[in-house]
Amino acid sequence: MRYTWLGHSAVRLEIGDQVLLIDPWEDGNPLFPKDRRDEANQGTTAILITHGHLDHTGNVPALAKELGVPVYGIYDLMAWWGESEGIETVGFNKGGTVQIGDVAVTMVNAAHSSSIGTDEGPLYTGGEAGYMIAGEGRTVYVSGDTDVMADMGVLQDLHAPEIGILCAGGHFTMDMKRAAYAASKLFKFETVIPYHYKTFPLLAQNADELKAALPGVTVHDPEVLVPISL
Repeated sequence: MRYTWLGHSAVRLEIGDQVLLIDPWEDGNPLFPKDRRDEANQGTTAILITHGHLDHTGNVPALAKELGVPVYGIYDLMAWWGESEGIETVGFNKGGTVQIGDVAVTMVNAAHSSSIGTDEGPLYTGGEAGYMIAGEGRTVYVSGDTDVMADMGVLQDLHAPEIGILCAGGHFTMDMKRAAYAASKLFKFETVIPYHYKTFPLLAQNADELKAALPGVTVHDPEVLVPISL
Protein backbone atom coordinates (compact mmCIF):
# COMPACT_ATOMS: atom_id res chain seq x y z
CA MET A 1 0.00 0.00 0.00
CA ARG A 2 1.32 3.44 -0.85
CA TYR A 3 0.10 6.93 0.00
CA THR A 4 1.10 10.02 -1.98
CA TRP A 5 -0.02 13.50 -0.99
CA LEU A 6 -0.86 15.78 -3.92
CA GLY A 7 -1.30 18.89 -1.78
CA HIS A 8 -4.24 20.15 0.30
CA SER A 9 -6.76 17.27 0.39
CA ALA A 10 -5.72 15.61 -2.84
CA VAL A 11 -4.50 12.06 -2.31
CA ARG A 12 -3.19 9.22 -4.43
CA LEU A 13 -3.74 5.86 -2.71
CA GLU A 14 -2.35 2.68 -4.23
CA ILE A 15 -4.14 -0.23 -2.57
CA GLY A 16 -4.83 -3.75 -3.79
CA ASP A 17 -5.27 -3.65 -7.54
CA GLN A 18 -6.41 -0.01 -7.51
CA VAL A 19 -4.87 3.43 -7.88
CA LEU A 20 -7.37 5.82 -6.34
CA LEU A 21 -7.32 9.59 -6.62
CA ILE A 22 -9.26 11.14 -3.74
CA ASP A 23 -10.43 14.75 -4.14
CA PRO A 24 -7.80 15.44 -6.82
CA TRP A 25 -7.82 19.23 -6.88
CA GLU A 26 -5.02 19.94 -9.33
CA ASP A 27 -5.87 23.12 -11.26
CA GLY A 28 -5.51 26.01 -8.81
CA ASN A 29 -4.03 23.96 -5.98
CA PRO A 30 -1.07 26.08 -4.75
CA LEU A 31 0.84 23.01 -3.57
CA PHE A 32 0.36 20.83 -6.63
CA PRO A 33 3.33 20.82 -9.07
CA LYS A 34 1.75 21.01 -12.51
CA ASP A 35 4.95 19.85 -14.18
CA ARG A 36 4.55 16.49 -12.38
CA ARG A 37 0.89 16.03 -13.29
CA ASP A 38 1.45 12.90 -15.37
CA GLU A 39 3.35 11.29 -12.50
CA ALA A 40 0.55 12.09 -10.05
CA ASN A 41 -2.15 10.62 -12.26
CA GLN A 42 -0.33 7.66 -13.78
CA GLY A 43 -2.26 4.39 -13.59
CA THR A 44 -5.36 5.87 -11.98
CA THR A 45 -8.27 3.42 -11.91
CA ALA A 46 -10.94 5.51 -10.14
CA ILE A 47 -11.61 8.87 -8.51
CA LEU A 48 -13.34 9.32 -5.13
CA ILE A 49 -14.99 12.60 -4.12
CA THR A 50 -15.86 13.45 -0.49
CA HIS A 51 -17.96 16.57 -1.15
CA GLY A 52 -18.63 19.35 -3.63
CA HIS A 53 -16.40 22.24 -2.55
CA LEU A 54 -14.11 23.63 -5.24
CA ASP A 55 -10.92 22.68 -3.39
CA HIS A 56 -12.02 19.03 -3.63
CA THR A 57 -13.77 18.84 -7.01
CA GLY A 58 -11.76 21.39 -9.02
CA ASN A 59 -11.24 20.03 -12.52
CA VAL A 60 -12.48 16.51 -11.71
CA PRO A 61 -14.95 16.05 -14.61
CA ALA A 62 -12.27 17.03 -17.14
CA LEU A 63 -9.71 14.84 -15.36
CA ALA A 64 -12.08 11.85 -15.38
CA LYS A 65 -12.58 12.27 -19.13
CA GLU A 66 -8.87 12.59 -19.74
CA LEU A 67 -8.01 9.50 -17.70
CA GLY A 68 -11.06 7.50 -18.79
CA VAL A 69 -11.96 6.49 -15.24
CA PRO A 70 -15.19 6.48 -13.21
CA VAL A 71 -15.91 8.93 -10.39
CA TYR A 72 -17.44 7.66 -7.14
CA GLY A 73 -19.24 9.83 -4.61
CA ILE A 74 -22.50 10.97 -3.06
CA TYR A 75 -25.48 10.11 -5.26
CA ASP A 76 -26.71 13.68 -5.81
CA LEU A 77 -23.44 15.05 -7.17
CA MET A 78 -22.70 11.94 -9.20
CA ALA A 79 -26.14 11.97 -10.85
CA TRP A 80 -25.71 15.64 -11.78
CA TRP A 81 -22.19 15.15 -13.15
CA GLY A 82 -23.23 12.05 -15.05
CA GLU A 83 -25.91 14.03 -16.87
CA SER A 84 -24.27 17.44 -17.19
CA GLU A 85 -20.65 16.38 -17.76
CA GLY A 86 -21.14 13.10 -19.60
CA ILE A 87 -18.72 11.20 -17.38
CA GLU A 88 -19.04 7.73 -15.87
CA THR A 89 -20.14 8.06 -12.26
CA VAL A 90 -21.12 5.70 -9.46
CA GLY A 91 -23.36 7.37 -6.92
CA PHE A 92 -23.93 5.85 -3.50
CA ASN A 93 -24.59 7.12 -0.01
CA LYS A 94 -23.53 6.96 3.62
CA GLY A 95 -23.46 3.42 4.94
CA GLY A 96 -23.22 2.03 1.41
CA THR A 97 -20.27 0.00 0.17
CA VAL A 98 -19.01 -0.34 -3.40
CA GLN A 99 -16.48 -2.87 -4.62
CA ILE A 100 -13.74 -1.43 -6.85
CA GLY A 101 -11.67 -4.39 -7.96
CA ASP A 102 -10.06 -5.87 -4.85
CA VAL A 103 -10.95 -2.83 -2.76
CA ALA A 104 -14.13 -2.22 -0.74
CA VAL A 105 -15.09 1.43 -0.22
CA THR A 106 -17.70 2.39 2.36
CA MET A 107 -19.05 5.92 2.49
CA VAL A 108 -19.30 7.22 6.06
CA ASN A 109 -20.56 10.34 7.76
CA ALA A 110 -18.71 13.66 8.05
CA ALA A 111 -19.67 16.98 9.64
CA HIS A 112 -19.10 19.80 7.16
CA SER A 113 -21.03 21.29 4.21
CA SER A 114 -21.14 20.65 0.47
CA SER A 115 -21.82 22.97 -2.45
CA ILE A 116 -20.48 24.18 -5.79
CA GLY A 117 -20.55 27.83 -6.81
CA THR A 118 -22.63 28.76 -9.84
CA ASP A 119 -23.65 32.02 -11.53
CA GLU A 120 -26.90 31.82 -9.55
CA GLY A 121 -25.12 31.22 -6.23
CA PRO A 122 -24.16 28.09 -4.31
CA LEU A 123 -25.60 24.80 -5.55
CA TYR A 124 -26.10 22.11 -2.90
CA THR A 125 -24.37 18.93 -4.00
CA GLY A 126 -25.53 16.31 -1.51
CA GLY A 127 -24.05 15.51 1.88
CA GLU A 128 -20.40 15.62 2.85
CA ALA A 129 -18.72 12.27 3.54
CA GLY A 130 -15.60 10.33 4.40
CA TYR A 131 -14.51 6.84 3.33
CA MET A 132 -13.41 3.56 4.83
CA ILE A 133 -11.20 1.92 2.21
CA ALA A 134 -10.43 -1.76 2.80
CA GLY A 135 -7.79 -3.69 0.92
CA GLU A 136 -4.65 -5.76 1.46
CA GLY A 137 -6.10 -6.93 4.77
CA ARG A 138 -6.21 -3.43 6.24
CA THR A 139 -8.58 -0.46 6.38
CA VAL A 140 -7.81 3.19 5.72
CA TYR A 141 -10.09 5.95 7.04
CA VAL A 142 -10.15 9.06 4.86
CA SER A 143 -11.99 11.68 6.91
CA GLY A 144 -12.89 14.17 4.19
CA ASP A 145 -13.57 17.61 5.65
CA THR A 146 -15.08 17.19 9.11
CA ASP A 147 -15.07 18.12 12.76
CA VAL A 148 -14.76 15.57 15.54
CA MET A 149 -17.96 13.50 15.74
CA ALA A 150 -19.26 10.96 18.22
CA ASP A 151 -19.95 8.91 15.07
CA MET A 152 -16.23 8.20 14.92
CA GLY A 153 -16.55 5.81 17.85
CA VAL A 154 -19.13 3.84 15.87
CA LEU A 155 -16.85 3.84 12.83
CA GLN A 156 -14.04 2.42 14.97
CA ASP A 157 -16.31 -0.38 16.21
CA LEU A 158 -17.55 -1.22 12.71
CA HIS A 159 -14.36 -0.83 10.66
CA ALA A 160 -11.35 -0.76 13.05
CA PRO A 161 -9.15 1.23 10.63
CA GLU A 162 -5.41 0.93 11.18
CA ILE A 163 -4.60 4.06 9.17
CA GLY A 164 -6.20 7.49 9.53
CA ILE A 165 -5.92 10.21 6.88
CA LEU A 166 -7.31 13.14 8.85
CA CYS A 167 -8.10 16.73 7.96
CA ALA A 168 -6.23 18.76 10.55
CA GLY A 169 -5.58 22.27 9.25
CA GLY A 170 -8.21 24.10 11.29
CA HIS A 171 -10.51 27.00 10.27
CA PHE A 172 -12.56 24.93 7.79
CA THR A 173 -12.07 21.55 9.49
CA MET A 174 -10.66 19.96 12.63
CA ASP A 175 -7.40 21.47 13.78
CA MET A 176 -4.44 19.44 15.03
CA LYS A 177 -5.78 19.34 18.61
CA ARG A 178 -9.19 18.09 17.55
CA ALA A 179 -7.71 15.59 15.09
CA ALA A 180 -5.51 14.28 17.90
CA TYR A 181 -8.58 13.91 20.12
CA ALA A 182 -10.34 11.91 17.40
CA ALA A 183 -7.29 9.72 16.86
CA SER A 184 -6.67 9.04 20.56
CA LYS A 185 -10.17 8.94 22.06
CA LEU A 186 -12.36 7.58 19.26
CA PHE A 187 -10.03 5.59 16.99
CA LYS A 188 -7.14 3.20 17.54
CA PHE A 189 -4.88 4.06 14.63
CA GLU A 190 -1.41 2.67 14.14
CA THR A 191 -0.62 5.37 11.58
CA VAL A 192 -2.00 8.90 11.11
CA ILE A 193 -1.43 11.19 8.13
CA PRO A 194 -2.76 14.76 8.34
CA TYR A 195 -4.07 16.59 5.30
CA HIS A 196 -6.04 19.76 4.44
CA TYR A 197 -3.16 21.82 5.85
CA LYS A 198 -0.15 23.88 4.68
CA THR A 199 -2.10 25.15 1.66
CA PHE A 200 -2.91 28.66 2.90
CA PRO A 201 -1.53 30.82 5.76
CA LEU A 202 -4.70 30.43 7.86
CA LEU A 203 -4.20 26.64 8.00
CA ALA A 204 -1.72 24.73 10.17
CA GLN A 205 1.72 24.59 8.57
CA ASN A 206 3.11 21.45 10.22
CA ALA A 207 2.04 18.39 12.21
CA ASP A 208 4.14 19.00 15.32
CA GLU A 209 1.13 19.34 17.65
CA LEU A 210 -0.44 16.17 16.26
CA LYS A 211 2.79 14.22 16.70
CA ALA A 212 3.22 15.40 20.28
CA ALA A 213 -0.33 14.42 21.18
CA LEU A 214 -0.10 10.88 19.78
CA PRO A 215 2.80 9.04 21.43
CA GLY A 216 3.07 5.48 20.18
CA VAL A 217 1.34 6.33 16.90
CA THR A 218 3.30 6.82 13.67
CA VAL A 219 2.40 10.33 12.50
CA HIS A 220 3.66 11.38 9.08
CA ASP A 221 4.18 14.98 7.98
CA PRO A 222 4.14 14.27 4.23
CA GLU A 223 5.76 16.15 1.42
CA VAL A 224 3.96 16.61 -1.89
CA LEU A 225 4.57 13.75 -4.34
CA VAL A 226 6.87 11.90 -1.95
CA PRO A 227 5.28 8.44 -1.57
CA ILE A 228 4.84 6.83 1.86
CA SER A 229 4.75 3.04 2.09
CA LEU A 230 2.13 1.86 4.56
